[in-house]
Amino acid sequence: MANVLNDEKKQQVLALGRLGWSLRKIEQATGVRRETASNYLKAAGIAVRPAGAWGRRSALPEPAMPEVGATSPAEPEMLAGPSLSKPANEGLADPGVSKPANEVTTDFGAGKPAPVRSTDLNPQQPTVQAVCEPEKARPANEALPPTRSPSPSACEPYRELIELGLARGRNAMAIWQDLVSQAGFASGYQSVKRFIRRLRGTQTPEAHPVIITRPGEEAQVDYGLGPMVRDPQTGKYRRTRLFVLTLGYSRKAVRLLVFRSNSRTWAELHEKAFRRLGGAVRIVVLDNLREGVLVPDVYDPTLNPLYRDVLAHYGATALPCRVQHPDRKGKVEAGIGHTQRTPLKGLRFESLEEAQAYLDRWEAHWADTRIHGTTKRQVAAMFAEEKPALLPLPLEPFRYYQYGQRTVHLDGCVEVEAAYYGAPPGWIGRVVNVQWDGLYVRLLDPHNGQLLREHVRQQRGRYRVKPEDHPKRTPLGTLQLLARAARAGTNIGAFCQAIHREQGELGVRRILGVLALAKKFGLPAVEEACTAALELKVHEYRFVRRYLERRPQTPLTLQQVDPLIRELVQYRDLIQQRLEEQEHQQASLFEALPPETPGTSSEVHE
Repeated sequence: MANVLNDEKKQQVLALGRLGWSLRKIEQATGVRRETASNYLKAAGIAVRPAGAWGRRSALPEPAMPEVGATSPAEPEMLAGPSLSKPANEGLADPGVSKPANEVTTDFGAGKPAPVRSTDLNPQQPTVQAVCEPEKARPANEALPPTRSPSPSACEPYRELIELGLARGRNAMAIWQDLVSQAGFASGYQSVKRFIRRLRGTQTPEAHPVIITRPGEEAQVDYGLGPMVRDPQTGKYRRTRLFVLTLGYSRKAVRLLVFRSNSRTWAELHEKAFRRLGGAVRIVVLDNLREGVLVPDVYDPTLNPLYRDVLAHYGATALPCRVQHPDRKGKVEAGIGHTQRTPLKGLRFESLEEAQAYLDRWEAHWADTRIHGTTKRQVAAMFAEEKPALLPLPLEPFRYYQYGQRTVHLDGCVEVEAAYYGAPPGWIGRVVNVQWDGLYVRLLDPHNGQLLREHVRQQRGRYRVKPEDHPKRTPLGTLQLLARAARAGTNIGAFCQAIHREQGELGVRRILGVLALAKKFGLPAVEEACTAALELKVHEYRFVRRYLERRPQTPLTLQQVDPLIRELVQYRDLIQQRLEEQEHQQASLFEALPPETPGTSSEVHE
């Protein structure tokens, strides 16, 4: 034997073998490997029960069965051992005969036939020997005894309800619970499970379609569970996430490991995968995870804006699968399962870099050089054919941004990271989409995505508003007022400059007063008053106002020649034309009247 056990362990294994325990159960109870326990049991002449065959397959007879009541010299010491594990059913009257435990199933897919159990546990009857005796040969014309009752199933009256539940995708446990609570079903769960198994046995499985793609056309992406890696922040092992991108034509895959995922991480993994492949595909098939799809929909899904813009930067388009329809991306699903079972099974790593380096070495040495089971060709050779068909990479990487929604305040601005940025007029109280990075802030229309405004990033508490977006009631700045005065007139501008130079901020309102006088008295009059003030070196608003009030008003004069005034000959010709038209209309009216009868007028006169 490969391993030699001490007497205590040996007696434990022999005792559990006589009780009918399986090798797996003996290994779990004693810690002795199954091969070692099997050798000891066979050497002692104890039949070894095959796994999963309790009550359905009879064990081989022991070479030397002791008589009833006889006990081997080692058995008292064995049964009195303090470390002997007791069988599950120790409350039976006969400790030498163990009752097998009932099998427990949680769904109809894992069900097994009910075990055969002894109904008479009287030690005077040879129950164990009857089980261990080989089956006697029957004559050829003798019929086999029925294995179950020929009576119809208790589920037959509920066939329509069961078929309806199966059509809705419910499992056997859910259907049984519905029957008990809604239809008063009196039988057990096993009956429903057997009935559903018969129904499913008559159904023919549907064939799965084969998706064939052209080189460089499609890639499939998804997340899976990665290996255990020590977290540098906590010092404990934690489960990583495995990102896999698989090309649809060559099955070339890019596998990346991360600790956590968000919208930006999901987009960066795609960008890193495209960089590793040396090109981008045209269509990316993905699941409806939150990082890529905000609102799943069969016909019009709402994509994550950051993810959509990253793919657009590389010339790709996202194509989400139908909800609960993973067969559409079966290539990447198979790739994730292969990665979990083959290179990462049972391994732990001290850092994420170490795990990624190990995965990259396995990818280059084994995954790329393997012969794929479907294409029957080497993955690396097919990728060499597909790589020229990939889209070229852009010169610059994508400039990542953050996004959100903001409401325009009463001051016409939105707040982004404690700074304020102006929106176009008419958007107060409405919601706009906002994108921002380290350089710019963009305001977008939430309905069509049109760019409304783009601003340079400001410090906290600062405002950034375009001049055309200022409210009408916003007062002008000092420089704007001086520029406006200079445009009104040369002397007006010089006079306002002198007021600001001498009076500072207090002269701002006086400059506004000078511009208001220009609206009231006209620019020529204010220009003349400012000229007089400059000559007298009196830089006061009050002087200009009194000068204009006491200055005699210029009498109004009528202009004889003006482009708006027409010549009198034109008016004469127009009047003559109107008179002729009236005379012509009256003549036509008299001609249309019927002629008068003679004597009619005299009779009427009388």
